[in-house]
Amino acid sequence: MMRFTIAMVALIAAPAAAQRSGPFTVLETGDRFLRLQDAVNALDGGDGTVQIAPGTYRDCAVQQAGMVAFVARTRGTVIFEGGICEGKATLVLRGRATHVEGLTFTQTFVDDGNGAGIRIEKGDLTVRSAIFVDAQSGIVSSNDDRSSTISIDRSTFAGLGKHPDGNGSHSVYIGRYGGLRVTNSRFERGTGGHYLKSRAPRIEVLGSSFDDSRGRDTNYMIDVPEGAVGRIAGNTFVNGADKENYGTMIAVAAESRRQPSAGLTIEHNRAWLVPAFPWSTTFVGSWTEEPLVIRDNALGSGIKAFKQR
Repeated sequence: MMRFTIAMVALIAAPAAAQRSGPFTVLETGDRFLRLQDAVNALDGGDGTVQIAPGTYRDCAVQQAGMVAFVARTRGTVIFEGGICEGKATLVLRGRATHVEGLTFTQTFVDDGNGAGIRIEKGDLTVRSAIFVDAQSGIVSSNDDRSSTISIDRSTFAGLGKHPDGNGSHSVYIGRYGGLRVTNSRFERGTGGHYLKSRAPRIEVLGSSFDDSRGRDTNYMIDVPEGAVGRIAGNTFVNGADKENYGTMIAVAAESRRQPSAGLTIEHNRAWLVPAFPWSTTFVGSWTEEPLVIRDNALGSGIKAFKQR
């Protein structure tokens, strides 16, 4: 039997040394690493930026502390394909804050059906110019950080949902975080579940598009199942014909009235149905008796503005 000396144990436990070359660079020091996790570990729980060279990587990382930015050297040239940490996601985040910019996540499949590009469990999250495509989920959050917020800007979510085996997931699922803001982003070609589901008490969805024309087995476009306050404005919605639930496009408090919804404002949106859509539908369905502000939405034929459920 091999006997481990103190020196041997220390060597095994030590973080990986920086390399002369490697795709993952800690910008503050210039150190390069062959593995994404080694670059994160090199920050030693502190703050820093990991810049990623162009390429396709079957890699993943867990952030335990600090404020870390994961940034593509050149936007749109970095692809994470199928890398999963802790059976959850490519990036598993529980630091103070995280910034993700210019990355593509794809083929994130796990046995429970909720594989994601990003799983945020603690801290603030900002996502900018990212792509989540052909996977189970794009972004998934935990339920236990009411003090933090999530912001998504200029990002794309396509080909996400209940596939390949029918387990449940959504393009974006946010638990009981403090707030969610989505701006200038695109949701399309869902394969089941909701495009955007949020249990956060505050929500903003602005200037984004929800194109379900090539979706299959999809449900709500936006679901705030426990209620929320905030604003959904300036978005476009296209309801496809292959729906699991075709009766409502935006659902408010469909599961419970746990949080207030009074004053939730849904305005200046446009919505229509694909030509083959065989049913009528409702733009906003509300399961709460609190007053919502629904105004100045341009709705196509076959769409009723509001229904009290």
